[in-house]
Amino acid sequence: MAKKEKPSVDKIVKKVNKEFDKTSSQIEGLIGDALKQFDSLQSQIQEPIRKLISEIDQLREREMKRFNEELERRLKEFHELQNSVLERVGLSSKEAKKEMKKAADAAQSKAAKTASKAQKKAPAASKKPAVAKKTVPNAKSAATKVAAKATPAAKKPVANKPAPTKKAPAKPKAAAPKVAAKPLNKSDLTLVKGVGPATAKKMKELGITSIEQIANPNAAEQETLQAFVKMKGFETWSAEAKKLL
Repeated sequence: MAKKEKPSVDKIVKKVNKEFDKTSSQIEGLIGDALKQFDSLQSQIQEPIRKLISEIDQLREREMKRFNEELERRLKEFHELQNSVLERVGLSSKEAKKEMKKAADAAQSKAAKTASKAQKKAPAASKKPAVAKKTVPNAKSAATKVAAKATPAAKKPVANKPAPTKKAPAKPKAAAPKVAAKPLNKSDLTLVKGVGPATAKKMKELGITSIEQIANPNAAEQETLQAFVKMKGFETWSAEAKKLL
């Protein structure tokens, strides 16, 4: 019996191995097909992404180029405007210098003419040297006056200021009328520094309805106020209430 069963077991093992090989080959085929589909899908996804990236790069390059061109144009306009302003300022300064030079030359020529005229009119130096000495400074003063009129930047003579008039003594200001002080509302416990609205409400509920009761409490009122001993600033309530009274 054992000899007959042995070949049947070998057949079963062979059959199982055969089925296993067949199944594994099928699984490998399925895995290969899945990998091929994954590769094709990946290529399909990558292609539009590459196109999008290339389009983004091209757009960025175009925008950067346009921005650089616009920046160069603006800088060029700015430099041209700056050069034109500098040229105008330079021309105006040169023209002012020329005018000043012309005015100075004209003043010197006029001063020389007036000095020569004064020397001709003056008597000989041997007879009256003192008169000749006096005429020379007059010619110089005339020359300086002419130069002052010729130069555009010459300052005008300052007119004599009138003598300051004495001010009348100021009248003393009338004293402001005193405003009558408002009467103290003794029932408003919040006027005491450190007593808030909530605390004042609790105090009134316990019978403390006046600031005088806080300032000068009797024995019963002192006992009632002991309920607020833990409140912040309780020690100063009495002193603050006395200040109000």
